[in-house]
Amino acid sequence: MAAAQGRLSDGAGGMDDAKGTEEEARHKGNHNGSNGGSGGSGGNGSTGSGAGGGSTVPPAFTAAVEALRAARLRPQIEVEATRAPQRLAPHAYALEAAVVDGDEELADGRLVLLHEPAGHEAWHGTFRLVTLVRAELEPEMAADPLLPDVCWSWLTGALQARGLTYGEPSGTVTRASSHYFGGLSARPSASQIEIRASWTPRESLGGVPDTAAHLSSWCDLLAQVAGLPPAAPGDASVVTLPQRRGPQSR
Repeated sequence: MAAAQGRLSDGAGGMDDAKGTEEEARHKGNHNGSNGGSGGSGGNGSTGSGAGGGSTVPPAFTAAVEALRAARLRPQIEVEATRAPQRLAPHAYALEAAVVDGDEELADGRLVLLHEPAGHEAWHGTFRLVTLVRAELEPEMAADPLLPDVCWSWLTGALQARGLTYGEPSGTVTRASSHYFGGLSARPSASQIEIRASWTPRESLGGVPDTAAHLSSWCDLLAQVAGLPPAAPGDASVVTLPQRRGPQSR
């Protein structure tokens, strides 16, 4: 599976890239996370602990991660655990996913679960979900002026379709085009869409958000960006982008 390349934001000004290098996050001090192990859908992964503290992992975070691992997803989406960012929160768990059609990857992305037991002022909660999603497009599709608005509506619509409540959504939709010249002129022009976003999942009475449902919603977003038909039949409101190219490594 090709790992998503790009930058992640926790919605509070902090940034972290998908390869694992970290920049300063706008937190009260710096925190260290841990690496996500193999997992995603039933595998084993490790959780993070705060810098300067012990190795105790909060039960709420453990439960949230276990729910991610147990989530049942549509077969076209391959999910696995990956290295979590280390300075966005005291506890973090990360997944990467790819939408696969035969031997072709139509879209890929990364989803990170952050947990700040004491709460985070910018999040208005103790959990935060951060994502990067990307897909290759035909140039004429990328030229559509409404494309960024449509892609953002896919994220919010995917959450709402599953009845999920959330707060403080933020993010960007970026489209880029590459044109090749000289010795590379034989390559066709390529266009890409990237969605970077974060939101605060509302917690249940036990203090744990329904992370499995949020993961399923995120996979719905991946499927839409990849141009797959909706999993539920009869949803005429879903608009898909046809003729995807597989994501390219940078």
